[in-house]
Amino acid sequence: MGFIADSLNRIQPSSTIAISMKAAALKAEGRDIIALSAGEPDFDTPENIKEAAIAAIRRGETKYTAVDGIPQLKAAIVAKFKRENGLDYKVSQVSVGTGGKQVLYNALLATVNPGDEVIIPAPYWVSYPDIVMLAGGTPVFVEATIATNFKLTAEALEKAITPKTKWFIFNSPSNPSGAAYTHDELKKLTDVLVKHPHVWVLSDDMYEHLVYDDFKFATPAQVEPTLYERTLTMNGVSKAYCMTGWRIGYAAGPENLIKAMAKLQSQSTSNPSSIAQWAAVEALNGQQEFITANNKVFKERRDLVVSMLNQAKGLSCPTPEGAFYVYPSCAGVIGKKAPSGKVISNDAEFAEALLEAEGVAVVHGAAFGTSPHFRISYATATSALEDACQRIQRFCAGLT
Repeated sequence: MGFIADSLNRIQPSSTIAISMKAAALKAEGRDIIALSAGEPDFDTPENIKEAAIAAIRRGETKYTAVDGIPQLKAAIVAKFKRENGLDYKVSQVSVGTGGKQVLYNALLATVNPGDEVIIPAPYWVSYPDIVMLAGGTPVFVEATIATNFKLTAEALEKAITPKTKWFIFNSPSNPSGAAYTHDELKKLTDVLVKHPHVWVLSDDMYEHLVYDDFKFATPAQVEPTLYERTLTMNGVSKAYCMTGWRIGYAAGPENLIKAMAKLQSQSTSNPSSIAQWAAVEALNGQQEFITANNKVFKERRDLVVSMLNQAKGLSCPTPEGAFYVYPSCAGVIGKKAPSGKVISNDAEFAEALLEAEGVAVVHGAAFGTSPHFRISYATATSALEDACQRIQRFCAGLT
């Protein structure tokens, strides 16, 4: 028997982090690398939020806080859900964690037993299945293909539900595809869920504010109020507020679940950083205008990247409704020969050959559960995106 716990054999390190680290290592060696692998806005945290953190330090807000969040932040989260989503929660129904990932981790570890099934639409964020498996559960993948713009159909969801299903994980706008569900598209899924009262809904709304072309965001408990009692609605300040490193995620849901999550957190990290919590209070309560300004830039970048990738030989890239990712198909280059002489037989080899030949780091689709695709994050300088897309076009044109 090895020294390392068997449970760790069930999971893999995060693919997106691994590729970002590889790109950073190549850059450190002096290679000209453009990394399009990290899901992180290149915009700085807004000044009012930084100032709120500095003020908190000066006020001495540097002690332990309640395990799952200060009352002021929980109140700001309650107000946010009411104002933006039409959802009524009490402070006792809110949990704050060290980033959205910890909130998801707490929810799944606190509820999943061996044998429980968790439905995860594919493509999916890389961490969902691994957290489920760490909890002893079984991920059940339901593929949403490019034909449906990477959106799950009601029929596919219905088919995947069994008596063992405990959770349905829903992410819109999606990482990695950027696909976002309209109110009507979401209603078709919630109609299915209403018929299966044993299935809980974990809605990951992290990219809620990053939507384009007059898209109107909706979340499951808002679309179908009867799901309120079995829905955990998760969000955070990382993406829209450009606060990835501050590590603040939050969720609201039934009190017994929130208490169980707090119990688990009390034996892991305890409270998230007190300073980051005060910064998040300002993020949620303060002025929001910068989000619109940032989104204007993101939309321009999305349009640039989609257009340039669709001009690359063998690639096909749909236009996503939200987030800051595109998820093109590279089916047209599979079986072709890279400059190294190696035949590209899957999307991982495509990403590897692209990094080697042109110094562009992307994440292969298999990491997100669907192939042959790859993910590009366009949350980086427009000039770098243009350069990267030209390199991708050149790389694809050179395949034989």
